[in-house]
Amino acid sequence: MITKDQIEKALEKVRVGLKAEGGDIELVEIKDDIIYVKLKGACGSCPMSSLTLKNWVETTLKKEVPGTKAVQAI
Repeated sequence: MITKDQIEKALEKVRVGLKAEGGDIELVEIKDDIIYVKLKGACGSCPMSSLTLKNWVETTLKKEVPGTKAVQAI
């Protein structure tokens, strides 16, 4: 079972890079091993946010939090 603490720890690794670009990320919900997040700040309106989410955020979370099926923005 995926825990909020596991996800928050992994998100800290991602958050550093997002904050450097004027953005941030917030954990919204965990449901059926899918992690729902909200991209904030500059990342929330960036046209590259979907690539960032799949290629960086999801890859990092799947590596750091075993059992993660997907990461989706809401």
